[in-house]
Amino acid sequence: MHSLRKFLSHTPQVGWPLFGLINILALYIAAVATTQVLNGAFTDIFKLLAITAGYAILFMSVVFVISRVLKRTDLVDVAWGLAITVVALTSFTLGEQSIGWNVQTLIVGLIAIWGIRLSYTISQRFRRTEEDKRYVELRKKWRGNEALNTYGRIFIVQAVFATIIGLGAVTVNALEVTTIGIVAFIGIVVWIIGFVFESLGDWQLKQFLADKTNKGKLMTKGLWQYTRHPNYFGEATQWWGIFIIALSLPEGWLAVISPILITYLLLFVSGVPMTENAFEGRKGWNQYKKRTSKFIPLPPKS
Repeated sequence: MHSLRKFLSHTPQVGWPLFGLINILALYIAAVATTQVLNGAFTDIFKLLAITAGYAILFMSVVFVISRVLKRTDLVDVAWGLAITVVALTSFTLGEQSIGWNVQTLIVGLIAIWGIRLSYTISQRFRRTEEDKRYVELRKKWRGNEALNTYGRIFIVQAVFATIIGLGAVTVNALEVTTIGIVAFIGIVVWIIGFVFESLGDWQLKQFLADKTNKGKLMTKGLWQYTRHPNYFGEATQWWGIFIIALSLPEGWLAVISPILITYLLLFVSGVPMTENAFEGRKGWNQYKKRTSKFIPLPPKS
């Protein structure tokens, strides 16, 4: 999701993927509303969601102020993982959950690990580089007050997206506490696989780019020889692992929205398509595409 900034700067180009995303979200909200009305908990869960969204907006507002001081709009990328962590932690606290050997604590903990690792990784790049040129170009296209446009179109939009991605955690934290069992352990294994792919993939790419002799070359070794996007695959896998853990709960299926949205965005909107478009025309790219799986890790074709 750290490439969500690309989505924000290319919204006219997303077309049907964005339309599909809206439909997925609408169907989910309808399912949740129906379920909670039948259970008599409609007001409680949507009240929790509204308050959690408020905290996400507050968090991103603070990040916006800091970004103005630093004169770096791309600070929002660093804050992305932390924003979703804020959503998870806030809903855990407001849902009056207790820390312990239970599914809710496990899910919030794994989301926090994911979010903090992602934000830390992006912060390292943030410290080494100048402001992302995409944001510079984006500001040139806007009319009206630059600060208000930046706040509303980037920071508030990111807060909304963070809340939507965190919907799974919000719904889980509104349910009754459940102890960790075999289903949760299966989810943990899946999450660990995803964590390894994302963190190791990012580390391998970092090492590759740090070698000046690789300038202009494609990263095709390590995990990158099995999938063209090991980090994206790892990110999606972690969220599917969290969903499996949530299935330990009677209504844990409500958490399915998070992995669906993450996977959808990565595959069709802000991840794979825009990353691959940036590599079109590069030497060796077509050959790499032919022999390497797009998303799911597979043995390279001969």
